[in-house]
Amino acid sequence: MNTKVTIAGVEFKNPVMTASGTFGSGMEYSDFVDLNKLGAVVTKGVANVPWPGNPTPRVAETYGGMLNAIGLQNPGIDVFVERDLAFLKNYDTKVIVNVCGKSVEDYIEVVEKLGDQDNVAMLEINVSCPNVKEGAIAFGQKADALMHITSEIKKKAKQPVIMKLSPNVTDITEMAKAAEAAGADAISLINTITGMKIDINRRKFALANKTGGLSGPAIKPVAVRMVYQAANAVKIPIIGMGGIANAEDALEFIMAGATAVSIGAMNFVNPYTTVETIEGIEAFMKKNQVEDINSLIGCVK
Repeated sequence: MNTKVTIAGVEFKNPVMTASGTFGSGMEYSDFVDLNKLGAVVTKGVANVPWPGNPTPRVAETYGGMLNAIGLQNPGIDVFVERDLAFLKNYDTKVIVNVCGKSVEDYIEVVEKLGDQDNVAMLEINVSCPNVKEGAIAFGQKADALMHITSEIKKKAKQPVIMKLSPNVTDITEMAKAAEAAGADAISLINTITGMKIDINRRKFALANKTGGLSGPAIKPVAVRMVYQAANAVKIPIIGMGGIANAEDALEFIMAGATAVSIGAMNFVNPYTTVETIEGIEAFMKKNQVEDINSLIGCVK
């Protein structure tokens, strides 16, 4: 039974990864999860300099999910390399580093510093960050901005590049095609959906930032639909995410066209979700006599 998948020439032992921002850099979950069992650890977003993040409160529970407005708090690339990447060298799992920034130059600085890190298999570029030079519109919300940042990063990157797409757009296929046309090696989707919660007793916003990113099971049907649309619009591989809680959810994404999947919010509910999903996929394959996971990718048309 083969559970291996390949994305842009990088082979993963199985298709289950962590979603950026929900698993730290692996260290935080290593007491619960054997990182060696994961297809990949996708790290929390890292910038060229430390980011303090947004003021609190910045997390709020909602029906079927959660809102977060953490603001991509991170220690900066230098601490990340010395501490987090060094820790991950102890494990036999692929490492995908999520990169964030406020300008194209910020992203490129991080990408260049990661170029000589031998345990970084791929880069995932978070284009849901506000572009400070374009009126704070996220890089991933305009096709031309997405093409520009993708092409500039591809010129400098030594590892394959995954562009992480925002769902807060009119047509996800336009963005998928833009990333592909600009040279992206793969795309991942969906990032969180912008939402809001109001505390009626305090008559205030539940989040200091007013809005936050909605994640969790509530967004899964939207995510599956967008992965299906993107998979039928581009030829590059897709990593699907958005509300995956178990193997059944993961297999929906794979059958819709995703080569791999990432588990996010459910790590907070059950820290064993990733490993349980891997085991569940294997059980499904045995039960249904599926010899190769790749035969399920995009099997629903």
